[in-house]
Amino acid sequence: MAVQQQNTPLTRALAMLIIYLMLYYFGGAARQLLFPVIWLVAFLHETGHALGALVTGGNVISLQINPNGSGLTTTQGGSIAIILMGGYIGSAVLGNILFYIGFKKRRLAQSALLVLAGLMVFSFLKWPSTMMSGGLLLAYAACLFFIALKTNWDQNVAMFFGMASVLYVIQDFQVGPSSDLRAYEEHIGLFPAQIWMYIWLGIVVVITYSNLRGTFSRSSRVRGV
Repeated sequence: MAVQQQNTPLTRALAMLIIYLMLYYFGGAARQLLFPVIWLVAFLHETGHALGALVTGGNVISLQINPNGSGLTTTQGGSIAIILMGGYIGSAVLGNILFYIGFKKRRLAQSALLVLAGLMVFSFLKWPSTMMSGGLLLAYAACLFFIALKTNWDQNVAMFFGMASVLYVIQDFQVGPSSDLRAYEEHIGLFPAQIWMYIWLGIVVVITYSNLRGTFSRSSRVRGV
């Protein structure tokens, strides 16, 4: 029984957490290995802007991901408040969903990676931007398709990318959404950007805490049975 318990999702998640933190804080040149995570966060961030526009009646003109991890989404119409907030908070929500599927829903992990890859291809075709961005999206999508269809890594990849994306979003809260926060202060007002920054971070932390609490408490009850 002890041998069977060694490779549980929780054990793998803890190992992934250690690997991520070691690379992020002590990786040196090896920290570049996190660029796939940074690109994914950028894509989820820009997708959050795009979804914010679509659900509030706007249109998406283009979606761009840059090799340095930055991005740009051009929209028309819709609610500016939801669109701007959708980038930071949306990326955290999507990352949490990806982690949840990787941890709890092994049978859905392959589908999750296929959907993510398909969304990248869709973004390239529907919301074109630069050739560099298009090449990056297609290359990333090809890797995800390969992992989902040709390997048995889909659950671990979904879990790691989901976890790492959420952690990176939280760690990057003072830098990542800075342009969105300035625009939010300009268009929405009420508080300065610094205050909105902590409000957005608080929302992300609550979402992440709720996801982790639900994920681990359910898994604990199942193991207890």
